[in-house]
Amino acid sequence: MWKERKKTYHQSKIKETEEATGSGSYVTPTSTSAKPSGKAPSLQSDLIFEELGRRIKEMGSQLVKKVNAIFQWDITRDGKMVVQWTLDLKTGSGEIYQGASRCPADTVFTLSDHDFMQLVLGKIKPHQAFFVGRLKVRGNIMLGRKLEMILKNQL
Repeated sequence: MWKERKKTYHQSKIKETEEATGSGSYVTPTSTSAKPSGKAPSLQSDLIFEELGRRIKEMGSQLVKKVNAIFQWDITRDGKMVVQWTLDLKTGSGEIYQGASRCPADTVFTLSDHDFMQLVLGKIKPHQAFFVGRLKVRGNIMLGRKLEMILKNQL
């Protein structure tokens, strides 16, 4: 994806065949929750979480049955947390929202915006990022494997 004025152009490809899917679509980032006064930094990962929100609306109840967990991401920039995202695949038909988990999260991931994008794009593997300290995990680390089916085809 790349930015064109205030929109972000999004193109997806099938990894195995390099065939373009969903080409030519644009995303206009919008806030999913109220932000404190003062401009919050713009993050690349926000677009991924917004796309996850779209997917949850399409197939949330199926994911809740398969995953049955709550994940929280603490996204950092320059070593400081700048945003939290929660993916609740335990209740209802699932939801994703900006902010700390309303219920105790089963797994909490802490990583930089850049490293999150590298993971989603497949440029680094989660276990490699964990072992070199670029990814910190609290809670049930094994539940993280269930995220692969959700994040696998993001880009």
